[in-house]
Amino acid sequence: MENLKITIYQGYLFWEKIDQNLQNIALRLGNIREKTDLIILPEMFNTGFTMNAPDLAEPMGGKTMQWMHKIAQRFDCVVTGSLIIAEAGKYYNRLIWMLPNGTCNYYDKRHLFALGNEHDTYTPGAKRLIVELKGWKICPAICYDLRFPVWLRNVNVAYDLLLIVANWPERRALHWRTLIPARAVENQSYVIGVNRVGHDGNEVYHSGDSTCIDPNGNVVYYKRDEEDVYTFTIIGDEVIKTRRAMPFLKDAEKFNLI
Repeated sequence: MENLKITIYQGYLFWEKIDQNLQNIALRLGNIREKTDLIILPEMFNTGFTMNAPDLAEPMGGKTMQWMHKIAQRFDCVVTGSLIIAEAGKYYNRLIWMLPNGTCNYYDKRHLFALGNEHDTYTPGAKRLIVELKGWKICPAICYDLRFPVWLRNVNVAYDLLLIVANWPERRALHWRTLIPARAVENQSYVIGVNRVGHDGNEVYHSGDSTCIDPNGNVVYYKRDEEDVYTFTIIGDEVIKTRRAMPFLKDAEKFNLI
């Protein structure tokens, strides 16, 4: 695996204002001053975490996905983050993995946040996504998925990087800061969590706490309470060396996920 340059956007999201969010994010990404391989945006980056899907959902290939393609072309990199997608009469909290050539993969959030009534509006996903970038196998997931280690367990198709895009509230930030290193150590992979900052339309405060943890549980990047566009490098050899020195994954139970 080659080393991978990652850019995270930890930003304030304007409540249910798609155009304003897209304009603001594009402006903030203008601060990128070095080549990057992947730009990661938060969960529902164009609206904030809202249940107002009937008014805000877009079709596949809609305005926000066209914007993602333009950003991917502009920086010649992959762009990922989740948004509300309407498809076949249902709504999905869908992560889009957009390539510079306009092709994409997607992952629908499996675990819907019942405490916030997400399950009343959205349809859960049925399968994981593993994508490849510069030799890395990458598993994207969304916010509440972080709490479910079986779903994220590194079995069968092993991944090297787990991505979590989120709107995770500050009131449960300790859980976020605990679970991300746990997922990294148990799966012997890098884990990157990208969250938003500021109050949403329900006056829920988000402290960000976006982070990158290496396979040994060490902090590569961490930022709290501030907007940030930051690029850092993750090391392919770190994954390989960790798994060679401590081959724990081979001793884990083997099972199939739906």
